[in-house]
Amino acid sequence: MEPIRTAVLGFGTSGRIFHAPFIEADPRYRLEAIVTRNEARRAEAAARHPATRIVDDADALLRQAGELDLVVVGTPPDTHAALAHAFLDAGTGVLLDKPFTVTAREARELVTKAERLGLPLTAFQNRRWDGDFRTVRTLLARGALGAVWRFESRFERWRPDRPSSWKTETPVSRGGGMLYDLGSHLIDQALQLFGDAVPVYRETATRRDGGVADDDTFVVLHHETGVRSHLWMSSMAAQLGPRFRILGSAGAYTKYGLDPQEPALLSGAGVTDASFGQEPESAWGRLGIDGAAEPVPTEPGAYADFYAALAESLRGDAPLPVDPHDAVRVIELIEEIHRL
Repeated sequence: MEPIRTAVLGFGTSGRIFHAPFIEADPRYRLEAIVTRNEARRAEAAARHPATRIVDDADALLRQAGELDLVVVGTPPDTHAALAHAFLDAGTGVLLDKPFTVTAREARELVTKAERLGLPLTAFQNRRWDGDFRTVRTLLARGALGAVWRFESRFERWRPDRPSSWKTETPVSRGGGMLYDLGSHLIDQALQLFGDAVPVYRETATRRDGGVADDDTFVVLHHETGVRSHLWMSSMAAQLGPRFRILGSAGAYTKYGLDPQEPALLSGAGVTDASFGQEPESAWGRLGIDGAAEPVPTEPGAYADFYAALAESLRGDAPLPVDPHDAVRVIELIEEIHRL
C-alpha cells in the first residue's frame, strides 16, 4: 500500500518528541512536511528529518492539503479548532494533540463535521499507552485488587522557575493551565478505567508569581461504577506523590515515577531501540497489603502502538485508536470542573 502522507503542524515538544519520531519510524507513514517558522526549530527539523519539507505556516500547508492524508496538530490549544476545521474542509484527516479543543462546543462541532464528511478525526491521548497505565488495566482486568473504591493518580513536577512559553502565558480561557494540560490525560485515563463520571470537588491554584492559569490542581470525580478518582496535577510539587495508588477490597497497588518514554525521547533515544519503553525493576509498583506487598513488573510503554493502530484505522481495517467522542467528554468535564 502507499504510505500515509503525513504532516506535523508545530515542532515544539509535541511535534519534535511525540509525533515526528514515531511517524518516521513506522513504514506505513511518510513524513511529508513539518510546519514551523521558528528558525532554530526549522534547522533542527531539517537536521532530524532531512527528507521532509519544512513549511512556514499552516496556510502554506493548506495549499498542499491535496497531497496529504493526515495532519497532526501540535500547536497551542486555542488554535486547534480553527486548524482542524480548515484541514477537514480540505479533505484531510486530523489528529489533534491534547487538549482536544478549548470548549466542548468546539469539540462537538468538529466531531459532527468529521462524521458528516467521512474523514478521520482523533485525539492524541498517548498516555493510554504508558507502561504503568497498561499495567493498571491488566491488574483491574484480572481482579487483582478486588472491588476498587478509590483511584489516585498524579502528574506532578517541580518547575517553579519554568521559562516563558505558551504554556506559562496562556490563560484558562484559551486552554491554559494544568487542568487542560495534564488533566486531559488524568481524566481520560480515569474514564477509561472506571466509566463516565461527574466532578464533585476541585481545588485550583496559581502558585507561581505572575502566573495566569492554574499550576497546582486537585480534582475528585465520582464514577458511575461507584469508584472515586482523586486526581492531582501540578508543576509546583517539591516532593512527588505516587503516580498511582489504587485501593480495593483485596489489596492496593502503589506505583511511583513517570513512564520512561518521554525522558528517553528527550535524551535522544530511538523509538526502535530494544530497551525503549522498558522500566527497571527498581521502579516497579507493588501489589498487596502492607507487610505483604509484592513487586509487579511494569508492562512496556508503547506510544508506537498508537500510530500503528491509527494506520490500521486509516486503511479501513480498525476503529480509531481514540474515539473522538472520548475527547469531547474530557473537555466537557474540564469545563464542568472549572465551573465548580
